[in-house]
Amino acid sequence: MQWRSIVVGLLVLRVLLNCAVWLVFGLGPSWGFDFPIKFTFNLHKIQLLQDGDRATVKTNAWLQHMYDNRNPQAKTCSKISGNSPKKSYLSFFQEGRDDYDRKYSSFPDALKVKMRGMARDMFYFGYDNYMKFAFPEDELNPIACEGRGPDVLNPSNININDVLGNYSLTLIDALDTLLVLGNVTEFHRAVKLVIDTVSFDKDSTVQVFEANIRILGSLISAHILLTDPRHPFGDIALKDYDNELLHLAHDLAVRLLPAFENTSTGIPYPRVNLKRGVPPDSINETCTAGAGSLLVEFGILSRLIGDSTFEWVARRAVKALWNLRSNETGLLGNVVNIQTGQWVGKQSGLGAGMDSFYEYLLKSYILFGEKEDYRMFSAVYESIQSHLRRGREACNEGDGDPPLYVNVNMFNGQIMNTWIDSLQAFFPGLQATKNPFYLHVGMDILESLEKNTKVRCGYATLHHVVDKSKEDRMESFFLSETCKYLYLLFDEDNPLHKSESKYIFTTEGHVVPIDQRFREKSWEDQFPCEEPNKEPPANISNCERIPEERRYGLPLKSIYMRQIDHMVGLS
Repeated sequence: MQWRSIVVGLLVLRVLLNCAVWLVFGLGPSWGFDFPIKFTFNLHKIQLLQDGDRATVKTNAWLQHMYDNRNPQAKTCSKISGNSPKKSYLSFFQEGRDDYDRKYSSFPDALKVKMRGMARDMFYFGYDNYMKFAFPEDELNPIACEGRGPDVLNPSNININDVLGNYSLTLIDALDTLLVLGNVTEFHRAVKLVIDTVSFDKDSTVQVFEANIRILGSLISAHILLTDPRHPFGDIALKDYDNELLHLAHDLAVRLLPAFENTSTGIPYPRVNLKRGVPPDSINETCTAGAGSLLVEFGILSRLIGDSTFEWVARRAVKALWNLRSNETGLLGNVVNIQTGQWVGKQSGLGAGMDSFYEYLLKSYILFGEKEDYRMFSAVYESIQSHLRRGREACNEGDGDPPLYVNVNMFNGQIMNTWIDSLQAFFPGLQATKNPFYLHVGMDILESLEKNTKVRCGYATLHHVVDKSKEDRMESFFLSETCKYLYLLFDEDNPLHKSESKYIFTTEGHVVPIDQRFREKSWEDQFPCEEPNKEPPANISNCERIPEERRYGLPLKSIYMRQIDHMVGLS
């Protein structure tokens, strides 16, 4: 009987010990116990104590232990999501919650309605003033209340001329935002204005990337929404519409094709003249995002019109960049020579010059179902997590610094500088958290824009976020992206959120449906895969065994000959 007493005594002692730990680290302060030492509660540390692995936790070695036992690919804030079992213990005790938790753990419905209205008003203040003071020019100067077009007196002013092509840029870029806001009447009026007034037969030298994401993407998006009966915006059919927006998109894409000529790597030149092709003084250097973020728009266009040309050149550029990544780290640089394939910029990061390359690998797979796109995205995602991510595992809890992604040397993963840029903000969009914290972030952004950028006729660009100095320019993406995303952030009942159909946003924020027809290649009926009855190697389709130009249905020389014929016909 004595051994039973010993066992019972040990069990009682264990229970008392657990209760003591519970009181000290959990409930003690909220029950009024006035301990001379201030304790902070951490569920992971308590677990370690209970497991008996450590008597005390004096360092953050436990965190390193967690890192060492996890796949590097798993070190991401996406783990702390609505589906994650992890939850701060203090969330169960209102009195014990800190100020951060109280402020960011919820977002009232009434405040969502208020912020949604503010975002809507922001869009219309910018849009209405553009139409009043600037249209048909490309952009609005909101301080002077006048329009802005290309800088014809200074062709080297690429900050302006890369974007403005004398084709009513802001109107085109804002088309689908009007539908997102539910304004079918103005959407119809805007579409008619584009059809009646826009031409790409202009002596304008523009950046291929900017023309693709802002103009081509918007035209394709608006066309699909006009003609797809499954879209979520109700009856928006336009009487007598005869695919004019699609024809405009095709015309523009043909004018961009010369960028892919006379490049030994297949990586395109950064700029083209819409009438004359690549300028004779064009540079041979381009950024990774600029050359590798054409596949979504070019691919959709190819599948809409049944012409493989555009997807073929865009996909060839992506593969060329992919083949230049570092063998050591799996990372890419940010600037490359299109003729030699040498990296001019060896910095690897998630910001400007690289951001949408990663974004489009994933979105291309979602749209087109090409397994190769997903394999590339998965591989580079693992490299990013291994070499760019710094800080603790969890976003809002644990020891160490909050996580961030740094800029490193693509060949060895060493940090190159101590700054990051705002374009890195796209990356959480690929990790979708359902955390109300981001509603608060959106509110802060919305209120800051209203306070610091609003001027007489629109919203100006800030030169400096500290001294708030302004530039007299309202970029087209303010209406196509900024206002749209802020509105959707607070409009939970928007048709896009409620629709049974699924959509993605292009890197310029244009709405594109995930549609089965985008997974079909009509040109494969004309150029069938060889040896269909033979078992292909693992992970390789029948089509992947034949030359790429035949698989996509058109030899390279024919692409350019037909393009030249088209250009002559337009002149």
